Amino acid sequence: MDAKKIMKIFEDTAYVRMGGSDEELRAAKYLQSLCAEFGGEAQIVPFDVDMATIEQAEFYADGISVTCKGYLNAGSAEVEAPFYYLRATDKYSLSQCKGKIVMVDGYLGYWLYQDILESGAVGFVTYDGNANYADRDIDQRELRSYVSKGNKIPGVNINAKDAIELIRKGVTTAKIVLKQDEYVGKSHNVVLDLPGEVPEYIALSAHYDSTSLSQGAYDNMSGSVGILGVAEYFAKNPHKYGLRFIWCGSEERGLLGSKAYCAVEENLKDCVLNINRNINCLTHSRKHL
Repeated sequence: MDAKKIMKIFEDTAYVRMGGSDEELRAAKYLQSLCAEFGGEAQIVPFDVDMATIEQAEFYADGISVTCKGYLNAGSAEVEAPFYYLRATDKYSLSQCKGKIVMVDGYLGYWLYQDILESGAVGFVTYDGNANYADRDIDQRELRSYVSKGNKIPGVNINAKDAIELIRKGVTTAKIVLKQDEYVGKSHNVVLDLPGEVPEYIALSAHYDSTSLSQGAYDNMSGSVGILGVAEYFAKNPHKYGLRFIWCGSEERGLLGSKAYCAVEENLKDCVLNINRNINCLTHSRKHL
């Protein structure tokens, strides 16, 4: 694989490909076709992912509309409540969340979400971007299933410059309107096996999906091209160990492709163990006949 080929791949995949989207599947099929060019028979392996289509997402601060994006998979609800900016996660600060729409700094991870949920928050606001940049981009975020554990309150994401204004103005009330269609969709891993001289395998992996605001050339089509080049080389040259190449989907949504792949492998191990146990039991029974 030369520089010209690499740049062609980057050009061909210069589009947003979020996990579970049609664009992600398009990229998976493209990777499969690249493998076929050097004789590799890659398989596209689907797995379930939570999906949602936002129908309405609105955020009001003291009655003034603030541009936002609704959190995917955060349910559908309309809530109006006092506004509270959570600056710290000590016991007293969290106690002030009860019955309020809470704005938090940074990313809403598992523990922070559980903290505000247990403290009685009725909605949440996050922000991203940079106050010193001219753009007003807002990332499309989601309430991941392993974060919510099925306990959902509505949330929105806003730009950092607007978040600063909310604090500067001393906003006291907020309102979130969130309506969405939630369903189970499909994301995809692309898996290529190159058998070696022995049955043991070495796995090489990279993800090929992107975030909502990126075409993902650096993160991580560069890695995908890297292991593609390795696959192309070893498809034409002998190697002792088998090689498995895994291009994972939905990495940006919480390593979902990796988790789905490992879950399948774990199930296969369990099946092999059960078969071995059954064979041992049968052998033991025959000895006593």
